[in-house]
Amino acid sequence: MRLDRPIGTWLLYWPCAWSVALTGVRERWDLLLWLALGAFAMRSAGCVYNDIVDRDLDREIERTRLRPLASERVSLRSAWMLVGILCMIGFVVLLQLKPIAAIIALASIAPVAAYPFMKRITWWPQAWLGLVFSWGALVGWSAVTGSFDWRAPILWFGSIAWVIGYDTLYAIQDIEDDALVGVKSSARRLGDKAPLGVGICYVTALALWGVAIWMVRPDWIALATLLPAALHLANQVLRADPKDGELALKLFRSNRTCGFLIFLGLLVVGLTSR
Repeated sequence: MRLDRPIGTWLLYWPCAWSVALTGVRERWDLLLWLALGAFAMRSAGCVYNDIVDRDLDREIERTRLRPLASERVSLRSAWMLVGILCMIGFVVLLQLKPIAAIIALASIAPVAAYPFMKRITWWPQAWLGLVFSWGALVGWSAVTGSFDWRAPILWFGSIAWVIGYDTLYAIQDIEDDALVGVKSSARRLGDKAPLGVGICYVTALALWGVAIWMVRPDWIALATLLPAALHLANQVLRADPKDGELALKLFRSNRTCGFLIFLGLLVVGLTSR
């Protein structure tokens, strides 16, 4: 479940919180807590499921060879039971959502199930991770409004670009091991140009978030709320080194702070848009 590494829960949660914030929510503040619980449960379930699928690969990679299933400290049956328990927690969260939001959330099951296989198929598994880790942007908006419009997908697309960027940083630490076992990644594909690729993703994300903000509040001053996050992302790109896995991991983890900065900006825009 990676309880010792909560960064994944934060990164899954922020798109949910962003969309709730951008609606200018005033009556369903409890959704921020329910979606946090859902992010924790589903990220944990996703980690266990990923370990089930990748248990043979994990044995061949130094960083992952001691994971519970790879090291055979936990049985496959126990792992599936844990997935079931975590999904039941997710179901409780699902019951708190409006019908359209619940349907959208359930639609994420198929891409989530397919994700662990993407690194065997494509050089861009980070793009698929972006699809699933950003899904909360669609859920949060509809959970508050009970409707679906273009502002949510634009926020979602921006989050996808953000995820591709930060997960490319994360993949830098595994470049050598991934090459040995034949696992594909954007970091391997980009090589020394990885920082440039990350930068392009981050610029794309900021542009799309700016469009979503403009659709809620067409005011140039509203776009300034993205400035702290933009500076934070620029710092990541300028410091990134495709040959320094330790630094790449540190920069990846700093996106928890970036997500919070974006949340604050979108909250200000949402609360002042009416």
